[in-house]
Amino acid sequence: MEEFMTATFWVAVAQIIMIDILLGGDNAVVIALACRQLPAHQRTKGIIWGTAGAIILRVILIFFALTLLAIPFLKFVGALLLIWIGVKLLTPDEEDEHSNIQGSDKLWGAVKTVIIADLVMSVDNVIAIAGAAQTSGNPDHQMPLVIFGLLVSIPIIVWGSQLVLKLMDRFPAIIVAGGMLLGWIAGTMIQSDPGLINYIPQEKVWGYGLGVIGALLVLAFGKIIMARRSAQASA
Repeated sequence: MEEFMTATFWVAVAQIIMIDILLGGDNAVVIALACRQLPAHQRTKGIIWGTAGAIILRVILIFFALTLLAIPFLKFVGALLLIWIGVKLLTPDEEDEHSNIQGSDKLWGAVKTVIIADLVMSVDNVIAIAGAAQTSGNPDHQMPLVIFGLLVSIPIIVWGSQLVLKLMDRFPAIIVAGGMLLGWIAGTMIQSDPGLINYIPQEKVWGYGLGVIGALLVLAFGKIIMARRSAQASA
């Protein structure tokens, strides 16, 4: 019980919540689109059941992700993927990726749409949350940590997403910080990769250093891509 009161545990919780808000903000849009054709008295049921199914499916996926990350060099691959996700967060595409989501006038049809759409859109969330959970320091607490973080963040996404999106629009630094957070997690994941653990010193200072390098890589790549886009637009 004492380990649940440590700073390390709550830092990991905060990381999971921030990741799920930043990468899962689209969930509220998906839910709205999927349930928009339901009768008014069924919309709440569609939102609740669709969200519940999406949470359960995501917990299952994260469980497998945590297991797979114990395989040598998969953390390294996951870290590279996280850096790419962080860069993508800083350089979003302008295309509307929700345009192909079709609503349904049947309750379970809408629920199925929410769950399937969330599954397709949750790959980045799953990898990032699995990486953040491993920073808690105790393997036995990783799944409780994931479940707790998701339970806290899902209501924020469903009912507070518009506020969060407005804050992101008004304060772009929030998005930059989120992208760099993914880079930080990527760097710390590399240090604990089973295939590299004998080659990278396990002192905390090395973990912090790799985390800083990962965060700066995301920021640098993001700046470069945005500069190139601006140059192409000007041309």
